[in-house]
Amino acid sequence: MAAADPFALFDSWFKEARASEPNDPGAMVLATATAEGRPSVRAVLLKGLGAEGFTFYTNYGSRKAQEISANPNVALLFHWKSLRRQVRIEGVAHEVDPAEADAYFATRSRESQIGAWASDQSQPLAHRALFEARYEDAMRKFEGSAVPRPSYWSGYRVVPERIEFWSDRPHRLHERRLFTLGPDGWSEGLLYP
Repeated sequence: MAAADPFALFDSWFKEARASEPNDPGAMVLATATAEGRPSVRAVLLKGLGAEGFTFYTNYGSRKAQEISANPNVALLFHWKSLRRQVRIEGVAHEVDPAEADAYFATRSRESQIGAWASDQSQPLAHRALFEARYEDAMRKFEGSAVPRPSYWSGYRVVPERIEFWSDRPHRLHERRLFTLGPDGWSEGLLYP
């Protein structure tokens, strides 16, 4: 069956979530796996959205980035409790181009920019004071100047192949709409709850 654009439906739901969720409607759970298939999951923030996919940013030294490098197949989950809805996305993560990463980095608060320089994300930290000292060192280093994006900090865009829209219904008779990308574009179907 031919489908309407799943991104239009996502945009509609996301607009409702921004109006109803008390905190971080752009929070999405990101599932990655090692090359051997060992999974891990964490929440990240959606920082870009369009027909090309769902974008987030991280340190290339982070566990998520290392796993994406080994296995770019990922899954995302948006859960909007206030709306009793969720969206599940499966696809492939691709690095954003450096100009796009630079443009986004420039929109971050100066403190967040400094934090990107101070953190060896996901690496062991002997004690909090060490991180705080590194943050202060970075503050001094960039005092009076713009903070450039570190070369080890960038973004990924998840290009979806499957998008499922789940709506809560009474008596666990939920509605599940599945959009699947094929050679001729998106097709839509339903799943049993």
